[in-house]
Amino acid sequence: MRNCLVAQSGGPTAAINSSLAGVLEGAMTSGEFKTVYGALHGVQGLLNKEIINLSEKVNEIEGFIENLKHTPAMYLGSCRFMLPDASEDSEIYEKVFSIFDENEIDAFFYIGGNDSMDTVAKLSSYAKENSIDVKVIGVPKTIDNDLYVTDHTPGYGSAAKFIATTLLEVGHDTSIYPIDSVTIVEIMGRDAGWLVGAAALARNKYNKAPHLIYFPEVPVVESEFIADVKDAIAKYHNVVIATSEGIKNPDGEYISSTKAAEDKFAHSQLSGAAKVLEYMIKENIEVKVRSVEVNIPQRTASHLQSLTDIEESFDEGAFAVTLALDGHTGEMVTIKRVSDEPYITHLSSTDVNDAAGLVKHVPREWINDRGNDVTEDFIKYAKPLIEGETSINYKDGIPDYLDISHLEQ
Repeated sequence: MRNCLVAQSGGPTAAINSSLAGVLEGAMTSGEFKTVYGALHGVQGLLNKEIINLSEKVNEIEGFIENLKHTPAMYLGSCRFMLPDASEDSEIYEKVFSIFDENEIDAFFYIGGNDSMDTVAKLSSYAKENSIDVKVIGVPKTIDNDLYVTDHTPGYGSAAKFIATTLLEVGHDTSIYPIDSVTIVEIMGRDAGWLVGAAALARNKYNKAPHLIYFPEVPVVESEFIADVKDAIAKYHNVVIATSEGIKNPDGEYISSTKAAEDKFAHSQLSGAAKVLEYMIKENIEVKVRSVEVNIPQRTASHLQSLTDIEESFDEGAFAVTLALDGHTGEMVTIKRVSDEPYITHLSSTDVNDAAGLVKHVPREWINDRGNDVTEDFIKYAKPLIEGETSINYKDGIPDYLDISHLEQ
């Protein structure tokens, strides 16, 4: 092959740059590519020919790949851009592949979530239909952990570790005053409750927080919610509730104070679910209550990376290169779990169409009958994914990450 190109898309994670590092390492050590390029801001930047030479970065900056593994968010930047169907607009595809040809690109690696896999599916399909020999491989990432086929998704383990740590610290904070109180913590997850479920990992022999957990998969009935809170106050006094941003009422409507806006993929932009629950409690129970939104820190907290997550993300990036070199295209890298204890997995791949546009929910049997907590099966699944700590370089008291000023151009 001649050259390869890699890009990132969708929401950031604490591990997506580790996948990028894996692609870089795999491509450069394979000896099969002259140059590894990176497209800034995903496919949108590619269309604008915003391309940088990553091979030069590796050769010029000491420890570049290792530092990249621990740099948060997305070194190449991102976009929220949905490709139209080729039957509706073939010109955009012609432009993409002309840019590939101009830069002698034989393999394209796209690191992203559900919507990014849709891009992989469309580009690979167009290439096949037009006899263009460019391999297109999807490298999954998302803190939501909602991609089909793969056991779990890179980015989830680190976000889950952050959530569990945060809920443990909230548990310590709320326990100091001898008065009844309720604290509601809103966690990301529009349609799948994998991340909010990870809050249960905060529990230990003395900490029972969060005492209640609410998922997008199970409707929240106000009368039952109030009853749950009253029972928890009577038992624990200082109650911590973890809720997904995507919780719904029995009619299937999002319980959110700001749900009107939609992004380019027609996904509702949610915020304020915890605030709605706060108001419910205030109207029905005389107790001190407050709500907080974890918001963006859960996506990019590299100081709390899961070593398991970072290593798997790196390996998936390198495996994507192997797939392309072996002639695969239109596929997404997957993780297959062999066992929980000891935790053993192996890498594989699937037709990207088996994952693109689909949402993997938390199995109902992994949520208790009442719909306000996880079962032991969820704990067994999630616990190995947050284990292990990474080593990060510090300078002047704060993490020393890679320079991303190229994204400001």
